[in-house]
Amino acid sequence: MKIAVCVKQIVDTEEMIRVEPDGSLDMVGQAQVIDPYGEFCVERAVQLKEERGGEVVIVSVGENSALTAVRHALAMGGDRAIVIEDVAWHEMSPALKAAQLAEAMRAEEFDVIMGGWKSGDTGNAQVMGRVAELLHWPFASMVTSLQIEDGGVRVECETDDGSFEASLPFPLVVSVQQGFAEPRYPTVRDVIQARKKPIEYLAAADFDCSGEATLVSRAVKPPRGGGRIVSGGTAEAVTETVRCLREEAKVL
Repeated sequence: MKIAVCVKQIVDTEEMIRVEPDGSLDMVGQAQVIDPYGEFCVERAVQLKEERGGEVVIVSVGENSALTAVRHALAMGGDRAIVIEDVAWHEMSPALKAAQLAEAMRAEEFDVIMGGWKSGDTGNAQVMGRVAELLHWPFASMVTSLQIEDGGVRVECETDDGSFEASLPFPLVVSVQQGFAEPRYPTVRDVIQARKKPIEYLAAADFDCSGEATLVSRAVKPPRGGGRIVSGGTAEAVTETVRCLREEAKVL
């Protein structure tokens, strides 16, 4: 079995995150870590490799300063990595990033491609679905469980009102939710051995993704205004609240 795991390097969410006036993240001097959703994927992929054999390939978009996530994933048990070098990796649109990932993985003949259903920083929740669409592969989102069965997998997916199960054939793309797997902690020996594992670097310029959407602009959400207390009895308060929503807030 050949599994690809898409990982992203993000600003450590345990630290104080700084946002630029244009809405982008201030990356200067910030501690960066592997995205936790990607970490769930790496763990389950390595478990499947240990159970059934095969190969786990870590795939990421980044540059030299964004290799922490890749090295961590290799220390967890990934066999090799593919890094698409792009200095604008933390600013690009989900459409462009998905196009680059799909092009890098197209020729590898993977059985399963895994990734987080969203990232811990921007939370766009688009990349893996776009990858599946570009490859024309079946796709399952917010997966909390994945088991191998004949010719494919059985997945359990979280929904707003519970969960549902489905069977999907190989090859396929899944995006996973929290609880998918409990990540292992790499030992010092694992970390040292990870330094010897091969990393293939691909130039983003080699991929023809010019037709994909680009990020035009972003803006910081305006400060929240003060609330209003509506006094009076229940009937009067409800009437006044509805009036405010209709005539002032104009949301009804």
